[in-house]
Amino acid sequence: MIKKILLGFLPLAGLAACSAKASESETTQQTNQETTVMNEATTPAATDDAKVLIKTSEGDIEILLYGDTPKHQANFLKLVKEGYYDGTLFHRVINEFMIQAGDPDSKNARPGQHLGQGGPGYQIDAEFVYPKHFHKRGALAAARTSDQVNPERKSSGSQFYIVTGTTYTPAQLDQMEQQMKMGQMQGVFYKLAGQRQAQIQEMQSKGDQEGLKKLQEELIAEAEKEVADVKLTDAQREAYTTVGGTPHLDNQYTVFGEVIKGMDVVEKIEKTKTGAQDRPVNDIKILSTEIIK
Repeated sequence: MIKKILLGFLPLAGLAACSAKASESETTQQTNQETTVMNEATTPAATDDAKVLIKTSEGDIEILLYGDTPKHQANFLKLVKEGYYDGTLFHRVINEFMIQAGDPDSKNARPGQHLGQGGPGYQIDAEFVYPKHFHKRGALAAARTSDQVNPERKSSGSQFYIVTGTTYTPAQLDQMEQQMKMGQMQGVFYKLAGQRQAQIQEMQSKGDQEGLKKLQEELIAEAEKEVADVKLTDAQREAYTTVGGTPHLDNQYTVFGEVIKGMDVVEKIEKTKTGAQDRPVNDIKILSTEIIK
């Protein structure tokens, strides 16, 4: 079963990213490819939690930025100080999933304009503090490009989303554990494939379909060895069966904070009417942001 699923991720014709209809788990991806990584030297190794107030056209949202994801915290605080988010939109909203913002191109965007590609021109190294931080309702996480072009799962330099999600039964969570293992295997698979890129390109140039198939099977076997069984913690199960969330995104996108006040505003935004590309029909703006701790 695992082999069939992984084989479906990568046609033998090549390893480059291909276009596909976005699933819900892909709606948190930023579509442009930022190639620069935020300078680690400017980021503290650890810090205290911080609080930021996001004033929106629908009300105020107060978020806590975790101190144990220091690169993401430092970057978010830097952007807040610069007023980077002021005037941007919640450009992608999906009921019972998430609300997404942080695209600078959304400032003064035309009606119907496609959004989700903008950013500051750099990425941030992934900071998975898992399973301590997970995609419970109200979690704040970083958007990113897909595993095919971003096997290290680096975060967008500015785009973020707030989880709304839904609740799950224990049986559904049992099934989700297997799906999460598949997701982890996908990440390992693309990482390994990236390390063999020169070999793959040579096989492609020679039309060596048999060699590509053999290598693909080899990479799948390596991924299977590297990824252990996935088991949700008691805290995750408690959250996902009561307040809800999006467990299928766990350990794939960096969770770096959570909403501590204003979840009613998030819920209001979540329920708004949307059009093409899940953009709200009536613009929902971030009016201003400020550090309050």
